Amino acid sequence: MAFASGADLTAAVSKAGGFGFLPAGFDSSETIRANLTSIRKTLNVPADAPVPAGVGFLGWITDMTEASEDPRIPAVLAEKVKAVWFAFGNNLGKHIKTVQDYDAKRTHKTKIFVIVNSLDEAKRAANEWKVDALVVQGFEAGGHGSSLSPPLFNFVPAVRRALPNIPIVAAGGVAYGSQIASLLVLGADAVALGTRFLFTNESIYTDQVKNVLVKSSFNHTSRSNAFDQAFQTDFWPSHIDGRAISTNDVITDFRAGLPLEERVKRYQEATKQGKDSHLIIWAGYGVVHTDKISSAAVSVLRDSKMYKC
Repeated sequence: MAFASGADLTAAVSKAGGFGFLPAGFDSSETIRANLTSIRKTLNVPADAPVPAGVGFLGWITDMTEASEDPRIPAVLAEKVKAVWFAFGNNLGKHIKTVQDYDAKRTHKTKIFVIVNSLDEAKRAANEWKVDALVVQGFEAGGHGSSLSPPLFNFVPAVRRALPNIPIVAAGGVAYGSQIASLLVLGADAVALGTRFLFTNESIYTDQVKNVLVKSSFNHTSRSNAFDQAFQTDFWPSHIDGRAISTNDVITDFRAGLPLEERVKRYQEATKQGKDSHLIIWAGYGVVHTDKISSAAVSVLRDSKMYKC
């Protein structure tokens, strides 16, 4: 949820009864700690108490930050967050071990979540890395994920059969209560919602972006490398690409076969001019189920309790 979420949304979700995750993204450790301080203040949590929220790390960014003079993981762990979330990297096991080694020297224990996009990844995370929960991400998910992921409603029961004892968090295209109920029946223990929380006052997406979201429907998202190429963030591991709103010229230029240099130029020019034509809006299939902006509390307390079925 980098570029879409921050401290306000994270705190609002936790305050409403969910469990919010703060995206680390490209932020410095100082910025992350300042955001966690803001979350503490909103939730009225003392400075020395565990934070009822988590921090999400992108593996390929973490590979760079943890080798720098400003490693993020120790700074986050020092804040006593209740969980961390790792995704999309070739060295996730190394970063997971960093957390486990840090916690081995203290009483506070940090729950470790990791996104998996195949049954083999799920088995490795559970059996080799000994994580606390698997975020089983289907092809429908917005933002980044694997182009090879199975559809969520087939993926969850397959992981549950293979790994009957580890908590499963289902992710990908989930937006309302009856979907959640179905996934619980299929073997999930919880769900992760991303796109649904883009439609909130607390999301840091701009009003311009939110106006596009509320008008979006089926077939308005695509999974492609074109978005990262235009944004110049195409550094993800193999098979990882992004699902975003595709009814714009980022995809039109890509499908027309324009050279990368020209596509980047057009994106940058449109961005400078504030045009809608090249907006990169990470979002999943769940866009079809929401057509208005509300508070995060309403999203948690109403939609997740199946009033919108």
